[in-house]
Amino acid sequence: MFGRPGNALPELCTGLADAVIRLDSRASTKSYRAIVDRLPHADQEELSAALVPLAPALEQVALGNGALLATLVAGLIEQGADPLPVLPVLVERLATGLELAAQFGVLADKLGDGVAAPTSADEYTELRERVVRASAGLTVQEAGEITQAWFTVKEWIPSLLLPLQQKRARQALPQRERLTAATSGMTPHAEDAAWLYGLLEVLDDEPLLVLHRPTKQAYDLTISGVGDNFQLHTLLAATLIGAPARGLLPGTPPDPAWVAAATEGELSPPDPIHGQFYLADATGETIWHEGRPADIPLLGDHRVVVLDPPPYERSWNIGRTYPLMRPEVTLNRTLPASEAFEWAARVAPAS
Repeated sequence: MFGRPGNALPELCTGLADAVIRLDSRASTKSYRAIVDRLPHADQEELSAALVPLAPALEQVALGNGALLATLVAGLIEQGADPLPVLPVLVERLATGLELAAQFGVLADKLGDGVAAPTSADEYTELRERVVRASAGLTVQEAGEITQAWFTVKEWIPSLLLPLQQKRARQALPQRERLTAATSGMTPHAEDAAWLYGLLEVLDDEPLLVLHRPTKQAYDLTISGVGDNFQLHTLLAATLIGAPARGLLPGTPPDPAWVAAATEGELSPPDPIHGQFYLADATGETIWHEGRPADIPLLGDHRVVVLDPPPYERSWNIGRTYPLMRPEVTLNRTLPASEAFEWAARVAPAS
């Protein structure tokens, strides 16, 4: 079904998993190269089938020896493999690795200057002993684990950065609270940890109540997959500005290139994206564009966005934070005047 026997990705990945478990570096390298050669010819079915036999190796490989395997998994998912079969093991390994690495980060100041990745067994032993001395009672084995995690867990992060840009993967994610806490602890130390944390904060199928103060109109929306409030601003303008006869807001709809940048087009449109509103929450506080929809506080069971005229012109150049994440903004209904009035009475006045 996938080509010549033994030459298809599932068989090649089975061989790679076996070599990784046996710590056979020569066989691992040979299998890895064969997989890379096969990748351009594989369809989605073959890619998805190839992930399944990698799960035992992902589970068993030492964190410090698994970077190549984690990178391969990320590549298969980027090409179109279904990530769900390996999602639980990826979460478990990454959460554990981040928790261990964060312990090293706490000790980093005590270790002083020159904390570089060891390049020999002697350097590793010396650093591990420094960690034991700087800690409050770590064993040699524990010191080795957090040292290994500190220098290698970053290579595992892309294996979740890619799948979590898919809604179905975010909805199926196990151990979300644990992974979020572990990721948060490493955000000061690893750039990719901050990107992963942002994905863990993404809302899906989230009710959003939008009030337009100048026209006293209100809208019930549902949002998914919006990475930040710059993107939310553009998508609200694209959804709500239109023909007043249809209950939409007056104004000039955003440029199609801006909307494309906020959805699935080029990240940077030819011209800067311009804001058309001032966004506030129900308490009257500014909704900062650099924040995320998850930062918008709840009023009852809805997050509320109040739209006011912009006090000054604001523009930005990037349409969305995560290139592969497809946002959804659905207008469910325009609220009748009586409901809109009730919501308007519950929010703070314009500041």
